[in-house]
Amino acid sequence: MTMSADYLYLNMNNLHQQHDGNAAIRRRDSGSQSSAPSASNNDNRRPSPLETEMATSSSSPPMPMPMPMTTASSNVPTKQSSILGASSNLVNSIVGAGIIGIPYALRMSGLVAGTLLLLLVAIMTDKSLRLLIEQAYFHPKLRKLNVRTYEELASYPFGTMGSGFVLSGMFVMAYGAMVAYLLIIKDTIPTMLGYEHGTHTLERNLILLSTSLVIVVPLSMQRDMASLSFSSAISVAADIVLVIFIAAFSPVKETVEANGGIGQVFANDGINSTLFIGLGILSTAMACQHSAFIVSNSLSNKTRKRWRWVTNQSIALSAILCLVLGISGYLGFLGMTQGDVLNNFEHDSMQANAARLLLAFTMFLTYPMESFVARHVLLVHNGDMDAQSPDQCGGDVRGGGGGFSVENEERIEREEFGEGEGDGGTERAIVEGGGILCMNRRQTWTFAIYLSTILPALIFNDIGPVLSFTGAIGGSCISYIGPGLVFLGVNGEEFLNLMGGHLDRWRRERGYASTGTSANVSDNDLPIDGDASLRIARQGDKFTYADITSGRKSLGWYVGLFPLWTYIANKGVINMQLKIDAASSTAAGDDDNIDELPGPTPTDFSVCIFFILFGLLAMIAGVFTNIYVQMNLDDVQ
Repeated sequence: MTMSADYLYLNMNNLHQQHDGNAAIRRRDSGSQSSAPSASNNDNRRPSPLETEMATSSSSPPMPMPMPMTTASSNVPTKQSSILGASSNLVNSIVGAGIIGIPYALRMSGLVAGTLLLLLVAIMTDKSLRLLIEQAYFHPKLRKLNVRTYEELASYPFGTMGSGFVLSGMFVMAYGAMVAYLLIIKDTIPTMLGYEHGTHTLERNLILLSTSLVIVVPLSMQRDMASLSFSSAISVAADIVLVIFIAAFSPVKETVEANGGIGQVFANDGINSTLFIGLGILSTAMACQHSAFIVSNSLSNKTRKRWRWVTNQSIALSAILCLVLGISGYLGFLGMTQGDVLNNFEHDSMQANAARLLLAFTMFLTYPMESFVARHVLLVHNGDMDAQSPDQCGGDVRGGGGGFSVENEERIEREEFGEGEGDGGTERAIVEGGGILCMNRRQTWTFAIYLSTILPALIFNDIGPVLSFTGAIGGSCISYIGPGLVFLGVNGEEFLNLMGGHLDRWRRERGYASTGTSANVSDNDLPIDGDASLRIARQGDKFTYADITSGRKSLGWYVGLFPLWTYIANKGVINMQLKIDAASSTAAGDDDNIDELPGPTPTDFSVCIFFILFGLLAMIAGVFTNIYVQMNLDDVQ
């Protein structure tokens, strides 16, 4: 569930596309003979509403204002990866702190049910990764529109509600991960210093507070997380060490023998009533849909087949790591397995403390990445991170204020042409301000996020419920519900035609009035009975939402929730048409891309509906089960 640094940098660029457009327009309007911005910044980019307005207005200096996210080809990584390299990057985004809770997930779900759920989640993750990328890059309607992020893809069929839904799920995942990381720090560092888990509450909280303030907060205050990109590799290395340690030192043999042998363990531990708590943890551990786009962008010679190889290899390796750690960790402690399985090992064990140290070090480096994601989501709705108001420590806009002021843009231009002090990046060029006390806007939001995560970490001690709640809500949204809705919305027209055809045949067989385009054809225009063209004509029928909602329907239509599915598909049809029409005039995609996605099949629609229903069930049941367990801790094994 670790957010990749490239993904974070991509979204930072999205938030600041306003600067690129303003600078280019001012150079053009002033008659500058400087060379145009490079193709990497302008090719295939749709002009934003602000750029259009400025281009047609007077030559007066542009007023700084917030800018919605746009897509630019500059967001595409310049370095290309092989299948192996892209697979490694995807594993980095999958295998995170959530893996430490897999043994606890098996305890909650039951050994047999938990293992099967882990395999199911892995299969669904692989399918959803391919589904999202195929719709964005290979769908006939979208492949020329340069869709670069998950939330942008969701905005095509569902507008701002779609992007907001995805961003909200990302925030829940990021927030839950940050709380989990702090709890892991609280479990590891104090234990290494002699304060065992469950004791010395004050000392453990003070250690967490001091270490997070000294290490986590300064790292999180950075504007650009690219400098922490190496932490992804460290995170995976730490998880592999954890898998090896737990598999080697977990007392599996002794515990299994004490409980009657492996056969008896399987017989007594098939499925538990707290199944959905385990599912939430598994969803948290395997969630990586937020990183799918940046990884696919880095893949050289991107085709559907090559992307399938990437997802298959990555998910297989991640699932194997989770299975080995989960089964060996759970069998070693069975009903005593804790949310952080390292807490089951002796606090003075040298090997366990080495694993704790490596895990804590990883958490210190990974927390800032999740903080950046949460900050990105919040600032999408609350303005850019480089504030536009005067500095709160006494400076004015030109002296210490911030945001995209004229002075800032001029400084950025000078740096772009090598005339400034910076290196061409926006970090040094932008004068930041607009926060509270002596912090700028970015630092204010970052510190507020830290406060919101440190408080529950100080109050609670068990990482298990945190991972479960996070997966039940955020994981269900971005891993299951989101991909299913996106597929149904993007292919809404095909779904309406498919459902309209089924209804039309059902109505004809029972003598009811027909619907669709063939309903307006006279008897003289119809082919003779038995003519093969009769089937061809009906296959070409087009059905509208009005055709489907009017007329009689079978009981199975309502039992299968098809009124809901057709409503969602119709919303997708309407929004897709509006947004594609608005973008088509400036779209400049690759016309040579021959790896076009074939049309959806009834099986594809069945899978996407299963994703939605599975996600809703996992969310609702997971939340209520967690609440019940927290209220009845004494009754839970």
